[in-house]
Amino acid sequence: MNAPDYLLLGNITADLVPEGRALGGTVSYSAPTAAAFGLQVGLVTRAAAGEPLLRQLAASATIRAHESSETTTFENLYTPHGRVQYIRGVAGVITYSDVPAAWRNAPLVHLAPIAGEVDPALARLFPHARVMLTLQGCLRQWGNDGRVRFRRWLDAEVLREVDLVVFSEEDIAEAPEMEQAIAEVARHVVVTRAEQGGTLYSGGTFIDYPTPAVQIVHPTGAGDIFAAALLCGLHTFGDDYVRACHVAARIAATSVTRVGLASVPTADEVQRALQT
Repeated sequence: MNAPDYLLLGNITADLVPEGRALGGTVSYSAPTAAAFGLQVGLVTRAAAGEPLLRQLAASATIRAHESSETTTFENLYTPHGRVQYIRGVAGVITYSDVPAAWRNAPLVHLAPIAGEVDPALARLFPHARVMLTLQGCLRQWGNDGRVRFRRWLDAEVLREVDLVVFSEEDIAEAPEMEQAIAEVARHVVVTRAEQGGTLYSGGTFIDYPTPAVQIVHPTGAGDIFAAALLCGLHTFGDDYVRACHVAARIAATSVTRVGLASVPTADEVQRALQT
């Protein structure tokens, strides 16, 4: 494959569930979303040798899976006081040298760390691409017990190199002031607010956008699907960020009516969203 339309950098995850191990991570929801837009997707990731979960993405992306001692693995425990997340395995970092030379001219680049494995500063190495950073994986830290806690991250110099930064208000719940701080330095920022829609910051102004009302079945992955749909929408509409946000919000709203990776959009759903 020559340069893909949509280049994804990030590690897949194995999520520990009662049934065993389930594929997860930002890239696992973003790749099939971009494919549903009709784009050729290239995924650079790290995982344990022979990781069987990667096979689930084979239909959506051409994969360059670099071997790691283990696959990034998460366990979520639900308590009366909310979710407690643990990281049980961490794959290695992804560097520019891991990206095939033929892929480095991709027009869309999605930096999609899940556990700090992608340095956002890589954005400057793709000067001719539209680069999006989904921030969640930069905001995690953990100790010897594996419990995931909030990590404050804001590198103004790096953020200026990124075309679009996407994160949820939940990601920065412990430091809500980061929203304005990031919006002041990044070119374009979208903050998602679940069923309340979200806010687009662009050129010193902000616009709130709505999300269609739906019956929520399972919200996991909706933010990743939104972000991927947003970047794909910009590829379709040019710099019409408002229209792209509306399309992405509709696609993400549909996603929460289904569970797991079944929540990614179909090609027909993408076409209907693009026509609204």
